[in-house]
Parts: sequence; C-alpha cells; structure tokens
Amino acid sequence: MANPNNREYTNNEITVFWRPSECIHSTICFMRLRTVFNPSKRPWVNMEGASTEEIIKVVDQCPTNALTYKWNKDLDNENTGHETSSEKPDNFLDITIAKNGPLICKGSYSISDNEGRKFRSSGITALCRCAHSKHQPYCDGAHAQTGFSEKR
Repeated sequence: MANPNNREYTNNEITVFWRPSECIHSTICFMRLRTVFNPSKRPWVNMEGASTEEIIKVVDQCPTNALTYKWNKDLDNENTGHETSSEKPDNFLDITIAKNGPLICKGSYSISDNEGRKFRSSGITALCRCAHSKHQPYCDGAHAQTGFSEKR
C-alpha cells in the first residue's frame, strides 16, 4: 500500500516524488534550488520554478532518495505495460560524507551489527554520525537538532 503522506509534483516532462518518511532534512534541495524547493511555501515544490534539467540535477543529489523523479513518458509506458527506466544499475558501494550530517551509502552492500544480524542490503542508506539518532545505525535527522558539527 502506498504511503498517503507521499507526494507527487509534475511539469510537462518529469514527475518528482517526495517521500517525507525518507527525508533527513539535508537541506540540499532548498539550499541549491529554492525557486523550486521552498519549505516555507505550500505546496513546497514549484515545478515551474526552474528548468527540468536544473530540477533533475538537484533531485539527483538527494542523499536518501526522499526526492526522486521519473520522466513522464516513462510513467506513461509503465501505465501501459511497457518497461523503460532512466535508472542505471549500481554494482559498487559509493559512500559520501554529508557535511555535518550522515554517511550516505549507495550501491550493493549489507549492514551487520556486532552480533552478525543484518539490517539492510543494497540501495541507499544514511548512516548516523552524530550518535543522536533514535533509529541507530540509521540517520533520522537528529544531527540538525543537536547542532552536530564535524571536527577537522
């Protein structure tokens, strides 16, 4: 069953999907493209605020895939039973350290605790670095409320 809190925003080329339960509030979207992603407005996504290419560039930077997109022509094909995809397979682990935030892990991997229990395999995961997440080892955005800052 689809989450009723999930949202879709479209222009004539793409549809952006927002899954709030996946959002860790990294601020990438609204810091890099406030003309489209503005949390002080309702709706907070204005698909007319920038070109499709600019929107895709920022959505692709979402560390947890809380924001994703699909080409409308691909959605039409899905609805008619034709399979197409703009996603590329990823057969390696890519780890990004988000400034003052989590470790973002993308690709094929598994996570095990110190007793060997597996938590999750492959995809995209944000791992907590601040030690304040209530959902360890995953990030829940607590770094923003606790003022976590990297020491370098």
